[in-house]
Amino acid sequence: MSDAEPVAVVTEVDDVTADMVITELNKRGVPVVRFDPSDIGDRLSLTARFGVSTASPATPAGTLRTPSRATTLEGVRAMYWRRPTWPHFDHLDAPDARYAEAQVRHGLGGTLFALPNCRYVNHPLSNRAAEHKPLQLAIAQRLGLTVPPTLISNDLATIREFITEHAPVIFKTLRWTPYRRDDGVGLTTWTEPVTADEVDERVTVTPHLFQAQVPKAADVRVVVVGPKVFAVRIDSDLLDWRADYSALTYTPITLPIDVERALTAHLDRFGLASGSFDLCVTPDGDLHWLELNPNGQWGWLEDETGLPIAAAFADLLEQGATR
Repeated sequence: MSDAEPVAVVTEVDDVTADMVITELNKRGVPVVRFDPSDIGDRLSLTARFGVSTASPATPAGTLRTPSRATTLEGVRAMYWRRPTWPHFDHLDAPDARYAEAQVRHGLGGTLFALPNCRYVNHPLSNRAAEHKPLQLAIAQRLGLTVPPTLISNDLATIREFITEHAPVIFKTLRWTPYRRDDGVGLTTWTEPVTADEVDERVTVTPHLFQAQVPKAADVRVVVVGPKVFAVRIDSDLLDWRADYSALTYTPITLPIDVERALTAHLDRFGLASGSFDLCVTPDGDLHWLELNPNGQWGWLEDETGLPIAAAFADLLEQGATR
């Protein structure tokens, strides 16, 4: 494979995790084309041809161009799809803005999803499929992983019955979305305990996810990158460790081989090259599967533990697809 074939890194401007991987690629002399879909216009241009006879049979054929780099579409060896943002065209009227946004997502996005010789880490459409928690839960259980009793429902009576039967029970969002109060203050939702008398008719509006709370000794974050598995035990007194990173301590661990294989198989079911899993360990040492984030954060784990996660991503991207 020619060293002239670049890796495309598709992400927002301020992405420290992507910077870590780019640094690794730079050390190896692998060229990188970094851009964000919201750069479209003066900072990003696309040309893609289909059904046209060219010197190369690859489809699509064409170019991507940024202010500092240009590459052929057929020459991109790999794509690291990280935290892209899409343009909103706030200067346009609402109908025109919706139209323009759709053209970017389906024109630029659709082309980026179809590169002929590219290894995706991960393919955006695979990421999207893997973000559905009900599907994650079903696959985890089929693979023999221990899944806590979980209910997804908008039926009030069923929800109260489940909470009473499996108490203590926690509530988790099915999908995180940005949320701001009227005064502009950003809010988020943590995993929270819930009792039967706290739920009322408002739960009938949408499905909600309730799960039996596992008596845990610690949490475990597992980052799988191709064939490499990085597992870190996270100790704290928190129900949701994301609520206070300063309260956490980290210890690299080795998972049982059957759990490693099941997690790798879980990614294979979605066609993913990488993913971040959340598990928890009970006082007896049993591991319980909680969820998968197909594009989860991991940079802080490398900072805290020294695990070579960025190098593992660089390995995949440098190798590219099998030609």
